[in-house]
Amino acid sequence: MSKVVGGALFAASLMLPSASFADVIEENPSALAMTGDAVFARPVLFGMTVVGTAVFIASLPFSALGGNVKEAADSLVIGPATTTFVRCLGCTQVGRKDEVIIAGNN
Repeated sequence: MSKVVGGALFAASLMLPSASFADVIEENPSALAMTGDAVFARPVLFGMTVVGTAVFIASLPFSALGGNVKEAADSLVIGPATTTFVRCLGCTQVGRKDEVIIAGNN
């Protein structure tokens, strides 16, 4: 039994490093893309988040009766909020853009 648990923990530990790099974005947006994102896209996406939250709250009784509260929250609130706030400026993919610091080249 302990060998099975040890093997499972070892396999899980091998998956952790790859999971931490899953949402790293490797895009290099231009100044024009960043400006357009900041001036046009982010305000529109923020508005969609606010409107989606209002629609979610208004439709919550119906979602609860239908048993799809999580799906409604994901579609109306979480999706637009993630696209608005968890995306580098000018990037098209959702996720963080982490810079890699190479030792000796700080």
